[in-house]
Amino acid sequence: MIALMTICMLPNCICAQNKDAKLAMSINEKQTSAKTHYCKLSANSVTLVNFGAPLVVFSAGVIKHDKKMQKDAADMMGAFALSSVVTHLAKNAFHKERPYERYSQITKRSSGGGYSFPSGHTSAAFTTATSISLCYPKWYVIAPAYIWAGSVGYSRVYQGVHYPSDVLAGAVVGAGSAWITYKIQKWMDKKQSHKTS
Repeated sequence: MIALMTICMLPNCICAQNKDAKLAMSINEKQTSAKTHYCKLSANSVTLVNFGAPLVVFSAGVIKHDKKMQKDAADMMGAFALSSVVTHLAKNAFHKERPYERYSQITKRSSGGGYSFPSGHTSAAFTTATSISLCYPKWYVIAPAYIWAGSVGYSRVYQGVHYPSDVLAGAVVGAGSAWITYKIQKWMDKKQSHKTS
């Protein structure tokens, strides 16, 4: 995943970086009080949802005596841990400045410390959205999960703390971490079933 992000950051992408900055400015400058409030709620929901979703699934699994649900909750937490590690490593590898630090015309509307690339909020949101969607592949689960994750990504650009490319990379890291964790769990389940049969 870090190799994929490295390709996105190659020096010959100066034109793309300019477009990235212009798009960030365009999103950031169109301020309304309703949008500011919504984006704040969206960004602030990440921690609650990322810990709440697996907790709810695990609790339901315990109540129903459903081992699959309990495993699904463990997978969600494993995916979140993986995406957090990859995001942290990437941020420290690229050392990319936040948009508001580089461009005075970008207004900072949220806390955002450390480095910009990739977006940690977006990575976390897409990890949970993808984990839930893989475990429970129903449209009424998938659609709200990805609408929420997408709104988190948009909010971080609107708040002036990320570029669109940071959000895109965060989405790839989050979805990729969830997919890898899901596939590993499926492989382990298959291996276990062969041992018991």
